[in-house]
Amino acid sequence: MDPTTDNAGYAGDPGRARASLEALRAEIAKAVVGQDPAVTGLVVALLCRGHVLLEGVPGVAKTLLVRALASALELDTKRVQFTPDLMPSDVTGSLVYDARTAEFSFQPGPVFTNLLLADEINRTPPKTQSSLLEAMEERQVTVDGTPRPLPEPFLVAATQNPVEYEGTYPLPEAQLDRFLLKLTIPLPSRQDEIGVLTRHAEGFNPRDLRAAGVRPVAGPADLEAARAAVAKTTVSPEITAYVVDICRATRESPSLTLGVSPRGATALLATSRAWAWLTGRDYVIPDDVKALALPTLRHRVQLRPEAEMEGVTADSVINAILAHVPVPR
Repeated sequence: MDPTTDNAGYAGDPGRARASLEALRAEIAKAVVGQDPAVTGLVVALLCRGHVLLEGVPGVAKTLLVRALASALELDTKRVQFTPDLMPSDVTGSLVYDARTAEFSFQPGPVFTNLLLADEINRTPPKTQSSLLEAMEERQVTVDGTPRPLPEPFLVAATQNPVEYEGTYPLPEAQLDRFLLKLTIPLPSRQDEIGVLTRHAEGFNPRDLRAAGVRPVAGPADLEAARAAVAKTTVSPEITAYVVDICRATRESPSLTLGVSPRGATALLATSRAWAWLTGRDYVIPDDVKALALPTLRHRVQLRPEAEMEGVTADSVINAILAHVPVPR
C-alpha cells in the first residue's frame, strides 16, 4: 500500500513514519549513487523545518539528489538558476496587470513549492539572495503589502561551487547562519563512479525518475508524524550542557575569528534530536551530537586568515573541539 494514500490511518504513527523515511535511502539510491550522508542531511532538515546549503563541484548529482528526494516524498519541486541579473521578483513572484479585467493579479514565483533547488546562490547579488533568505526565515512572501504563505513542507536546498569564486557574491556570515546544515557533496569513489557509468550505459535517464524506478515511499503526513515524534525526543540537562560547551569552545578557539552563536547551539540541539529519532531512540546521546556537529556548525564559524594559510579548516577545528570537550556520562 502506498503510504501517501492513507493519511488518516497512520498520521499519528511515528513508527511507520520512521520506517517510511528510512526507506528513502534505498529509493533515492535507484537514481543517485553513494550520497547517503546527503540524503540523511536533507531528511534531518525536513524534520527540523530547516534549510540546507549544498557544496560540491559541478556534476556530482546535486540537482538529481533533490529531484529524487522530492519524487520519493511525493512533493513538488522547482529549480532556479541564480545569475547576476536575477531579480527578487524572479524568485518570489510579482503583480501582473491583466488588461481584460484592468486589475493586477499575483503570479507566484518558483519559491512557491515544497523543495526549491537554488542553484549557485552565490552567483546572484545580495538583494536577490536576501529575498530568498527572507522567504526561508518567514516562510511567506510579501508583495504589495500582502503576505502570502509558502507551502508546507518547505525546504530550500541552495548550492554553491567551492572552486570557482570569480564573479560571485559570497553569502555573509549572518546569512549563512540561516541555513540549518551545510552538506559537502564529495566526488564519488572509484567503485561508485563505475556504478554511475554502468547505469548510464544501460539507458538511465536522469530526467525520467519514474523510468528509473523511483516511487513515493513517504509523504507529508509521514513528515508531520515524524516531526511530532522528534519534538517529544528527550534531551537531558547533561546533553544540553554538552551542546553549549561545544559551541562556547568555538568562541574561544584561537583559530577562529567567529564562533557559533546561540542560534547555532539551538540548531545543533534540534538536529541531534532528529538524528536520535531517526536511529530509533526517543532520547539524545552524545554520539548524536557528535554525528551532526560538522554539518550543523561548519558554516557558522570563520577562520582566522593565518590559520587558513596554515591549512586549518573549519571541520578540523570542530573535530579538535569535539575531542577536547568532556563528554557527559
